[in-house]
Amino acid sequence: MADNVVKGQRVLDNGRAPKAVEEQRVCAKKGCTTTLSRYNRKDFCYAHAPTKFPRLRGRVVPEG
Repeated sequence: MADNVVKGQRVLDNGRAPKAVEEQRVCAKKGCTTTLSRYNRKDFCYAHAPTKFPRLRGRVVPEG
């Protein structure tokens, strides 16, 4: 049973802090009062973010 021992290494921090903005921001959609995270670099919250379609090979993405 001792020959089935699995060992690993501890994950170490890379030493860099995540990029963040200093000021508090609100969603850019008119009437939305959602406060954005310091780590969200976008202007809109998740609910109001513009739709992005992934690149699909061999398929036609419907416009809309």
